[in-house]
Amino acid sequence: MVVMEKIPCCNCGRYFPPSPRQKNHIYCREKACQQGRKAAWQREKMASDPVYRANQRQSQADWQGRNSDYWKHYRATRSEQADRNRALQKVRNKRRHSRDVVKMDPTVIAKMDASRSGKSSVGSWLPGSFWLVPMIVKMDALKVVLHRIPST
Repeated sequence: MVVMEKIPCCNCGRYFPPSPRQKNHIYCREKACQQGRKAAWQREKMASDPVYRANQRQSQADWQGRNSDYWKHYRATRSEQADRNRALQKVRNKRRHSRDVVKMDPTVIAKMDASRSGKSSVGSWLPGSFWLVPMIVKMDALKVVLHRIPST
């Protein structure tokens, strides 16, 4: 009889003897760990398979159509959880609003279509090469060449 060396579970970290019949056995038999294994598989599948992702969205939309009053009933029967969620949502809204205020500050982020007709920051269009360097947006700097075209 072969004794398998114990390995740590990827979910709970406890050591367990892997099954000799199962290849790449990395989760123990605990119910929570098996649920973690399934959740990890589903996250990977949602990220890599567009057909699966579309089917999941459609399935959720169908369920919501059949159970349109679910959240109304949930809030009515679980008032403590609903009150807690409302309080937490206010905090999330404040955080989102504070980030949005920073995003709307024109001195921090330049918008691609923010040019004013015929005016630059110095008062007139200057021909030449310029680097557009974003400060927050995750994009590379872009080199542009501006040429003045007479209006006549």
